[in-house]
Amino acid sequence: MIDRPELWYVIAALALGSFLLRFTFLGLVGDRPLPEWLLRHLRYTAVAVLPALIAPMIIWPAATGGSFDLPRGLAAFVTLAAGLWFRNILISITAGAATLYLALYLLG
Repeated sequence: MIDRPELWYVIAALALGSFLLRFTFLGLVGDRPLPEWLLRHLRYTAVAVLPALIAPMIIWPAATGGSFDLPRGLAAFVTLAAGLWFRNILISITAGAATLYLALYLLG
């Protein structure tokens, strides 16, 4: 376990780092237009981050102790398929959530 002073040093360092990262875009760049090459790269941020956040929950779900779970796998597949088919994030999230809850209800 981490000691109390070290914990607060880590929290303060993370808070400062988070502030500086946000200040870079909001405070320094602010109302100035960003270069086109940067805007083009920033468009792919969500596409890169979301799969990295979701993939461990599908492949190694904590709710099942790390073993693959069919309801979560089905929900991930339906979410991906709905997203590709409809090109609408709200429809894909709703379809995935409905599949997850229905599969958990039916399969246990």
